[in-house]
Amino acid sequence: MANCDDIQVKELNKRASGQAFEVILSPSTPDAKADFLLSPNRKKETSLDEIKKKLEAAEERRRSYEAEVLKHLAEKREHEKEVIQKAIEESCNFSKQAQEKLNQKMEANKENRSARMAALNEKFKEKDKKLQEVRKNKEAIKDTDN
Repeated sequence: MANCDDIQVKELNKRASGQAFEVILSPSTPDAKADFLLSPNRKKETSLDEIKKKLEAAEERRRSYEAEVLKHLAEKREHEKEVIQKAIEESCNFSKQAQEKLNQKMEANKENRSARMAALNEKFKEKDKKLQEVRKNKEAIKDTDN
């Protein structure tokens, strides 16, 4: 055991993990040593007013915390509403765009069909004219032969 003026160091048993020491600080005056040893933790007696003040402070902290939690929840709900509203708007916009595209495609198909039908009608009219000419020519040839 090593001694200094204010410090005592005692070597404890050696261990596998290393060495252990106990360091003891001694007070500088004998009176301080007596005060230190004789003064256990004394609880200060609290009065009824102090207890009431502490309870009121605790209640205020609880109310403040509760208000903060409610505020946070309200903000979260508001954010959720905004997100849902935005999703609904995007869905509506998508539906409108899809409907417009579909209408455009249908209109284009209708125009293409009309154009094809008109072309076919023209083609058939021309064939009819040719057939009539061929018939007239055939009849003219028959008439000249007879």
